[in-house]
Amino acid sequence: MDDDTGPLPDPRHRSRARRTLAGLLLALFAAFLLYRTLHAGHLEQTALFYVGVPAVIAITVVLRARPRSATGTVMAAITAGLALAGPLLGEGIVCLVMAAPLFYLVGLVIGLVADSLRDRGTHALTTPLVLLALAAGGAELTAPPRDTEVTATRQVAGADVERALAGVPEFGPVGSTFLRLGFPRPVRSAGEGLEVGDTREITFTPRRSLGIGAVPEARAMTLKVTGRGPGRVAFAVVRDTTLARWMDLREAEFAWSGDRLTVTLRYRRTFDPGWYFGPLQRYAAGEAAGYLAETFAR
Repeated sequence: MDDDTGPLPDPRHRSRARRTLAGLLLALFAAFLLYRTLHAGHLEQTALFYVGVPAVIAITVVLRARPRSATGTVMAAITAGLALAGPLLGEGIVCLVMAAPLFYLVGLVIGLVADSLRDRGTHALTTPLVLLALAAGGAELTAPPRDTEVTATRQVAGADVERALAGVPEFGPVGSTFLRLGFPRPVRSAGEGLEVGDTREITFTPRRSLGIGAVPEARAMTLKVTGRGPGRVAFAVVRDTTLARWMDLREAEFAWSGDRLTVTLRYRRTFDPGWYFGPLQRYAAGEAAGYLAETFAR
């Protein structure tokens, strides 16, 4: 009688698979505990969060799972962690999109070094830990300054810019691909005038987190005219529930002359590490300044 059962699975393979699964679960649990700790301490905008969380995942996988390919397993663990972050932690799509490249970069560095030094024991983690320290702290020496301004200039094509700024703007569709990733979009405005003290209340699309059972959160921004001169007006941001989670927007200045309108946005970077979030926020603010310039130049 033929035996159709086939060869039995190698016990070593089953043991490795169980160890890898246990390591993945432990890594995600450790990352969740670190997230809750940093969130309770209001440190969720620091390098300790955006570099520390993926590092905890990667190092836990390397030490506990001991997979054949540390890099591949680390990437899988980070992917699973990001997929769970929205529903479990209530993060929005923008936060996940912005954080994902940094998470993968930290995990990739640790995974590649661990793979290349696999035969040297646990001290192989010395190199990625040094790189981690540089990423979290030392690299800040070359990071952009926290207080930043960006400008965008557009042709006004005969538009009456002063009249447009004094009235209620008509916000059109956002043309920037980057801003369409999920950033808030202005939908309506209340308030008129360009005299010092005049205010604007701008309502944005609501925040929609990926949390289970989460309801949309209203977002708005209040601006006040603080400076006025020939061909120039400055609005200070006095209340902000729109961008405050991502940057500290301070002022929007409009200057027009001839057929050109220039919009300047001044803000303070609130996220670290600066070498990563600095250029990212600057690009986003530049795109927003361009959108405002196009709005009032029409």
